[in-house]
Amino acid sequence: MPSGTGNDFAKTLGLTRSSPAEIAELATGGAPTAIDVGKADDHYFLNSCGFGFDASVLEASNSIRFLRGDAVYIYSALLQLFGYRGQNVSATGLPGAPRGRMLMVTASNGKSLGGAFRIAPRASVLDGKLDLCFFSDTGVLTRARLFAGALRGTHLEMPQVFAAATPRVSLSFDSAPAMEMDGELRIARGATVELECIPRALRVLAAPGTLS
Repeated sequence: MPSGTGNDFAKTLGLTRSSPAEIAELATGGAPTAIDVGKADDHYFLNSCGFGFDASVLEASNSIRFLRGDAVYIYSALLQLFGYRGQNVSATGLPGAPRGRMLMVTASNGKSLGGAFRIAPRASVLDGKLDLCFFSDTGVLTRARLFAGALRGTHLEMPQVFAAATPRVSLSFDSAPAMEMDGELRIARGATVELECIPRALRVLAAPGTLS
């Protein structure tokens, strides 16, 4: 049921506009679909796992009480846009991935992140892969363009962004990074984080036609 702040995974299942009665009807008579699940640092996630700017925005959003829904993450992202410092990242098992100072790295199972951001517009919960997105650290003006692009899902065409789908990848940082996992903040166990997609690991009920 869509009861979170951004309801990103509910969007994936097509349930954000469903009433409790409609969801109850689906739960009693719907046909389940097996979907992929992500895994990072031995923890499972359904929608996304993010490092850098993403985790910083989540941390800042936890103190915001005067907004609701997508506005919480948009406001938090705007605050972090001008002051966040990137972090060094390198990837193993993903040919062509950039290395060095990154604004953000995300691994997505679903398409959206932070409610309003279409961070992985090509992602699918049925393809057995995670959609990785590397944002190179840039100046404030380019960050603002990346921000606007991520809202529309057009950022993948920008030269500061590298995107690829993969069943598994290893990310290395200077120290154990903070990471956002399905809207929860965690600290990795070490400087290297292993990510993988577990194909068709969970049976869910979605709005008719959503996961076809």
